[in-house]
Amino acid sequence: MPRKKVADRTGPPKTRTRSGCQGCRASRVRCDTQKPVCSRCRAKGLPCSTELVLKWESEFVSRGLAFGRAGVWSKSKSRSDGASAGASASLSAGDSEWCDYPAVGAWGFVNSDASTFENPYEVNVACDALDAVVVHGKGRGASPASVDDGFVSSPRALSLFPHMPESSQMHLFEYYLDQVCPRTTASLKNASPFASVILPFCLTASPTLFKAIQALGACHWSRFDSTYSVMGLRLKSEALRGLRHRLATQGSLTCANDPEVLMTMMMLCLYEIVDNCDQRWTIHLKGAKELIRVRRQEQAVAGQSQSGRDPISAFAELFFAFQDVMGRTACGEEVLFGTDYWREEDQKIDLWMGCSPELVSILSSITELSRTRRQIATDAAQAAFSLRTASLGSRLETLVQEIDGSEDEVLQSAAELKRLAAILYLHCALNGASPSTSLVVGYVRRILQLVSNLLDSGSLVSMTWPLFVAAVELDPLQDELWSDSTDGTVVYGRSLILRALAVMAESSVSNIARTRAVIIKVWQARDSDMLKGSPVGSASDPAGCNDWEWYVAPVSTAMSLA
Repeated sequence: MPRKKVADRTGPPKTRTRSGCQGCRASRVRCDTQKPVCSRCRAKGLPCSTELVLKWESEFVSRGLAFGRAGVWSKSKSRSDGASAGASASLSAGDSEWCDYPAVGAWGFVNSDASTFENPYEVNVACDALDAVVVHGKGRGASPASVDDGFVSSPRALSLFPHMPESSQMHLFEYYLDQVCPRTTASLKNASPFASVILPFCLTASPTLFKAIQALGACHWSRFDSTYSVMGLRLKSEALRGLRHRLATQGSLTCANDPEVLMTMMMLCLYEIVDNCDQRWTIHLKGAKELIRVRRQEQAVAGQSQSGRDPISAFAELFFAFQDVMGRTACGEEVLFGTDYWREEDQKIDLWMGCSPELVSILSSITELSRTRRQIATDAAQAAFSLRTASLGSRLETLVQEIDGSEDEVLQSAAELKRLAAILYLHCALNGASPSTSLVVGYVRRILQLVSNLLDSGSLVSMTWPLFVAAVELDPLQDELWSDSTDGTVVYGRSLILRALAVMAESSVSNIARTRAVIIKVWQARDSDMLKGSPVGSASDPAGCNDWEWYVAPVSTAMSLA
């Protein structure tokens, strides 16, 4: 069909195109859009680029320019005579209505890079540097960042250990008492056993234990002042050297009956948890387990009861057993300290654990039972498994945890948090529940509501494990939790969790950077599977991998969640 003549055309000629190259568009000439180079650019020897260029209205408004043809061109020709052709449709600054947005801290960013997709099971703690999770000046008591100034300016008090030389870095021991110990218990009314039990023993302790305690103090202080990192490493090396010499010269049998050896190993274990929280802290855990086994065997041969232990040995054994149980709930590996280390009838809330020994005994049983779930081969075994699961769930539902002494609401809340998290963990590890399960959604909200209340009160000690369990089982499609009763703002789960982790980084002794990195890794995996579908099988398939085993366990090796 022949082209119409100019006189026969209706309407203005179409000279604009959206597919022209950048050079022709900048010169306001028609581009013939030939590929790979248009005729004009080929004739003039110019680079021909057809890349998309994004333009932002806010930038044009700030320069006083019209945004594209807004307010200038219209298909309708019935424009009023008073309208100016150059008028812009953009609102003036006085007519703009800005929306409120919440304050965003450095802790609120979740970073992803190529390694997130190339190594889905590799947790990069370096990406969650402490600068992104520590909120300075909002901790309990004196701010650690100002502790050094306090030691320099205030007059030195009489030393508790006059037999120690002046050059023995006693200010690190004082830092341990003033800053580390209060961060090991949720109670605001009672002293931490890290002070009440260990301090009297230190009056007659050897320099090796002192160096281990000072190394822990320096390592924790290095979170806020990196100059103490080298000092802590040197003190740790000296304490390790002294411990190895003692084990080599005295033998395991003698060392197993010496409470100072277990106490030194406990301090070195805490050092590794605070420092990097990698496989190195489990080395001290396994070594302590061997010494405790030797001592128990000797006591059994001699006919001695476990109740006659000295307080130092009892506390050290409690420390290692609790670290083992809580850490292995995440990875699902074999428990070193089994249920025989816990008294099932003990309902008193421990100041350091933040829960009762009965609850820890149930958690240990859940972890051991979860390891047998995929080995079920018969209907009888499945029935026994279901019966055992129901029994543990019933015990958790009716569990009563008591406070020894005066009322302590914060400690009671910490114990209730752990009980709710234990119920959630049971359903995920044994019953195949997932974040979209209505029961899981309900318990996650209850846990995060308690976390929010404790966050407002400023006490976040002994919350690492409950927050971790709720965080990894948070449904990405149900992140909106509730509306604040005061101002009506919406509270989102991930934002609340990241804010709590930021405050906990300063108010606890746990390695929050590692915990945060694992939580984010689980979130990224869930977000990725939202597009391609979850690979987890149905909850009714006992041989299949459940949600906890697929998302949480592979990235949670050697975690400390105590």
